[in-house]
Order: sequence, then structure tokens, then C-alpha cells
Amino acid sequence: MSIEAKRDALVEELMPFEDHFERFAYIIDRAKNNPPLDEAYKIDAFLIEGCLSRLWVYPEFRDGKCYFSTDSDAAITKGTSTLLCDLYSDETPEDVIALEPDFLAEVGVTQHLSPNRRNGLSNVRARIKAYAELCLKNAAGR
Repeated sequence: MSIEAKRDALVEELMPFEDHFERFAYIIDRAKNNPPLDEAYKIDAFLIEGCLSRLWVYPEFRDGKCYFSTDSDAAITKGTSTLLCDLYSDETPEDVIALEPDFLAEVGVTQHLSPNRRNGLSNVRARIKAYAELCLKNAAGR
């Protein structure tokens, strides 16, 4: 499945919720099904700055693709970061860099986040994109 198809599937998943409380309940439930991040990765190197809650994103690069795992001490923060990690995992660095997560606004997620949570989500995207750029740079240097 292409990254665009994954984005479209997420939009289809989140669009039916007319009420933002129901949408966030769904996002939180979805995150609960996501395995917790191993305690070994809950370190400052993977901590996302600018978020009031503690939020970690652990990146990996295998077989030419990026993978991201996340965890947080706040359910809504874990839920929204899980959406991004699911979207960008199992994708090439080029695709990760190219696709912005505009669909979150399209389905009414970002509009109902507090400024601090929006900031945290932006920082998750920045960290994911920076990691993909580093993977590309390292691959070019070989």
C-alpha cells in the first residue's frame, strides 16, 4: 500500500465521526491497541520537546525503509502520534519527507487540540522528517 493510500485509509477511518469527542475517543482506542514502547527507548534521545506530556518517538531504518514507534504518558498524545507513526512506518525516506500530514486538519483533529498538543504533534512530524533526511544522507554517503 502506498503512503498516499495509507493516508486516504486514515481519512476514511476518521471522517465518519461528526463529533470531535467521538473522533478522539476512537484515536485513543486505536492507540491503546498499539504496543507500548520498550522502556529502554523511553530516554531523552527519543523524547519530543515542546509537549507538556512525555512523548517518545523511536525511529528505525531497515531494508531501505523507516519505521517509527511511539508512546506517551497521555492517551490523546499517544493517539495522535500513533497516527503519524503508522502513516510513516514502512515507507522510504523519500516518501516520508514528501508527504505532509495535512489530512489531520482535513478530518478535524488538529483544530481540536490544545496549542501545546498541536506543537507536540508538529514536533513529532519534524522529528520523523529529520530522521528520514538523515537516512537519505547516510545512504548517499555510502
